[in-house]
Amino acid sequence: MIWPLTSKPKFESFREEQAAPPAPAPAGAKQNRLDLSLRLRRNRKAEWSRRLVRENTLSAADLIWPIFLSEGENLREPIPSLPGVERLSIDEAVRAAAEAAELGIPAIALFPNTDPALRDEKASEALNPDNLVCRALHAIKKEIPQLGLITDVALDPYTSHGHDGLLRGEEILNDETVIVLVEQALNQARAGADIIAPSDMMDGRVGAIRAALDAHGFEAVQILSYAAKYASAFYGPFRDAIGTNAILVGDKRTYQMDPANSDEALREVAQDIEEGADIVMVKPGLPYLDVIFRVKDHFGLPTFAYQVSGEYAMIMAAANNGWIDGDKAMLESLLAFKRAGADAVLTYFAPRAAKKLKELA
Repeated sequence: MIWPLTSKPKFESFREEQAAPPAPAPAGAKQNRLDLSLRLRRNRKAEWSRRLVRENTLSAADLIWPIFLSEGENLREPIPSLPGVERLSIDEAVRAAAEAAELGIPAIALFPNTDPALRDEKASEALNPDNLVCRALHAIKKEIPQLGLITDVALDPYTSHGHDGLLRGEEILNDETVIVLVEQALNQARAGADIIAPSDMMDGRVGAIRAALDAHGFEAVQILSYAAKYASAFYGPFRDAIGTNAILVGDKRTYQMDPANSDEALREVAQDIEEGADIVMVKPGLPYLDVIFRVKDHFGLPTFAYQVSGEYAMIMAAANNGWIDGDKAMLESLLAFKRAGADAVLTYFAPRAAKKLKELA
């Protein structure tokens, strides 16, 4: 809605004041000083003053920690393209979840690195009630029930071709995929997921999942829709982490969004809201701050952003080479999401950022 102007536009009086001839300097005043009544630097003169006028703040409550799962025990497996990030066995994931709760991080998001022997064209393992994600949900919920658990609904960790949907020839099948996604969502809800997060970008999946959850007694389970997910070059390290980079057939441009489009994001978000999404998300993050702003400004719904693996890896690479201050760049990048309108951010920096914010408090 565009509101009619009932008074002078903002800053018009300021412009008029600046256009007026300067007032004469008081007798004895130094002539080498500018005659300025408005000095914006006054509010920046001290830390206490900067804190008082700060428009946006960042806290641990704004963070969601994505965690990669792997089979095994006492396993912490480094991911070379994600320095500082590891694949965790379930017992280690429980320890990480406890750390998240202690740091004040409200939720974690789980992503599996499925055994290649369990992947097939139909993503059958996604529907297994004893799969890696479901076992992790049970284990974490038992030990840290107060922590929010978010699960990814997409088939790429389970398919032999690395796509988010079922494949026929070179075509990703939309409606047939949605049927499987619904069963995957129910499987995760039964295992204890608090938030179901479809990231597949199939048309109609949010409505189908919402209807199924409600019909099976999971009315309280939220849906976080990856509503505007772009076919981005920034996902490479993530695909390394879940083991799909080497097996992906073709690309995902027929279902993920064109990076050139912004208006389309609003249509995608509107569709998912209409179908029952409780929260919407924009992915990637920093290259799409304009989209985050437009989505939040237009709809006002809780809006999340995903600081994806490539964004994290770039900051870490520059920091590890001594080119930037890693902690400062990390916090500045996360604050940028808040400034753009994001209510929360999925980021691999979550535990490190939470610890740093605690130090600075």
